[in-house]
Amino acid sequence: MLAHELLRAVREGRLHPRAVAEAYLERARRHAHLGAFLTLNENLLQEAEKVDREAPLAGLPVAIKDNLVTKGLPTTAGSRLLEGFLAPYEATAVRRLREAGALILGKTNLDEFAMGSSTEHSAFFPARNPFDPSRTPGGSSGGSAAAVSADLAPLALGSDTGGSIRQPAAYCGVYGLKPTYGRVSRYGLIAYASSLDQVGPLARSVRDLALLMDALAGEDPQDATSLSAPPRFQKALEEPLGPFRIGVVKEALEGNTEGVNRALETFLESMARLGVRVKEVSWPGLALALNAYYILAPAEASSNLARYDGTIFGVRRGSPEKTRALFGLEAKRRILVGTFVLSSGYYEAFYARAQAFRARLKREALALLSDLEALVLPTTPTPAFPLGAMKDPLAMYRQDLYTVAANLTGLPALSIPAGFEGGLPVGVQLMGPPLSDEALLRLALAFEEATERAYLRTPLGEAF
Repeated sequence: MLAHELLRAVREGRLHPRAVAEAYLERARRHAHLGAFLTLNENLLQEAEKVDREAPLAGLPVAIKDNLVTKGLPTTAGSRLLEGFLAPYEATAVRRLREAGALILGKTNLDEFAMGSSTEHSAFFPARNPFDPSRTPGGSSGGSAAAVSADLAPLALGSDTGGSIRQPAAYCGVYGLKPTYGRVSRYGLIAYASSLDQVGPLARSVRDLALLMDALAGEDPQDATSLSAPPRFQKALEEPLGPFRIGVVKEALEGNTEGVNRALETFLESMARLGVRVKEVSWPGLALALNAYYILAPAEASSNLARYDGTIFGVRRGSPEKTRALFGLEAKRRILVGTFVLSSGYYEAFYARAQAFRARLKREALALLSDLEALVLPTTPTPAFPLGAMKDPLAMYRQDLYTVAANLTGLPALSIPAGFEGGLPVGVQLMGPPLSDEALLRLALAFEEATERAYLRTPLGEAF
């Protein structure tokens, strides 16, 4: 069952919340080889007994990426530096889920401090793709994507700094939404790059995404960057599609594998049959977005991660230098790059120019979207790659080629399962104007219904 179907069964008394919790807890343990979870909630069954069946998310288990702090469960951010850390407070996104009646199933695996595209940079163990365990589920929200794809959890939260929800969603054949910057509170999210980070949902259907977003979105006095726009995701899905115009970004049509291009063609043909107007557009700045991202994100990371010296947070190993030696290779690499581009003599040459380019990139995007409802491009240029295959970090960074622009501009972006290549899922990405999150989901639902869920497969079978 999909999450919204499970919710209906619980409300109608056909399923007890404890039975749902028990099934998912057992399933997560049985498929531990996928490395999706770092921690499971051992109090889940007792919490399920107290569920209000009329609550918006009554009894639905949700997997939480382990860089969102949770009361009563460890938060590690995938790092030895925070091993065993118990936060004294809870992230707003997690608190809102609890208030809506959801159950926190456990904390999912991730690249250390969300720095990576494969979950191989977790300090504990890699996560694996349920469609082929020898391949990556993507990153940094790879554990969340793997959990949803394998139906170890009906819903999950991730965080997206440069594609870390959408890229693993594409690799694992699920939906992943990077909301408009500020649409979901970042309070309680361990920061990687604060001006880019965004909390968002992963799910196996559009209606499931809408369920989560209605619970998550909204202004938060504890996050000054949060927006007051009230969520209306489920209501939006009941409205007619109406006139829709989308632009295919021509700069994203070259260098992709055959299956990725075929999925894009399938999506566009389906849109045309639904009466959506499709045209090709040019976004010149897209090709340079990755360069700017890998200046700006490490710069913010070098500042945000300076606090991890063992004085206040996490493990202490003698001196601050010995404590920081616990950082993994990828985290060290990005911290060093960030420190370099912010250093005297290089700030103007790198950081200031990247910020100027970021402003230009957003102007270009908004100009394109002034007479379009969405831009369309692949989520990734390839399907999931084998674990250990990306020895060159620059080659791995290129997997984020089509996703970083949404973070640099703050625009909402949604990855949609749209095809397969060699038995592996591939995704198509929609990017819209600010606060068009609901409209993107409405368009995705039209595709999902038109294709009769043809691209929504659960490789290990469903829990219910």
